[in-house]
Amino acid sequence: MTSTQQSAPAGFRRGRPIETHSERAVLGGHAPRLQRMAQSLLFNDDRHLQAHKFLVDEAYLLDAQRYREWLDLLTDDIHYLMPVRVTTALGAGFDTSPGMAHFDENKYSLSRRVARFCTEHAWTEDPPSRLRHYITNVRTFATEVDAHVVVESAELLFRSRGDVNEGALVSCGREDLLRFNGQRWQLARRTILIDESVIRMQNLALFL
Repeated sequence: MTSTQQSAPAGFRRGRPIETHSERAVLGGHAPRLQRMAQSLLFNDDRHLQAHKFLVDEAYLLDAQRYREWLDLLTDDIHYLMPVRVTTALGAGFDTSPGMAHFDENKYSLSRRVARFCTEHAWTEDPPSRLRHYITNVRTFATEVDAHVVVESAELLFRSRGDVNEGALVSCGREDLLRFNGQRWQLARRTILIDESVIRMQNLALFL
């Protein structure tokens, strides 16, 4: 099976995407445009192993709500996007709402969200939620630039808050662009495609 015959992730056409989701987003004008090339890397490839470790280490930071440390994992030109999913007929050619997003953020807006979490006014997270980010189905792809890789993963978030409310789940797929800056990998672009069109979680005061 060739790379153009493999099943494409939601929101992408078969083969290489014609464009990234960032190109259609309001704040995505600055986002890097690099895309995946060919088939995924072997699981014993050093780039895949490093990318997988990056995602696992990141998940532990998010579980512990160590958001200032998480911000340090992001490049200055990060684009963090979660489009609104829509239900369409088979063959419609799209499954996200153009120009609409739950998250459409850059480094500045993400840093402001983190700063607010550290104040006494973050009512949605005081007391804080108990979080567990499960990361699986990780695949890594080379790009046209050696210092960048595209990483695809599936994520399941469990969230519990208080003593009486039931826990909530969010399932999504992510496509990340990681950049090696000469010393370490950083997140340069993240597109989150949630697996439901109506989100049942009370709020999105969190990061995926």
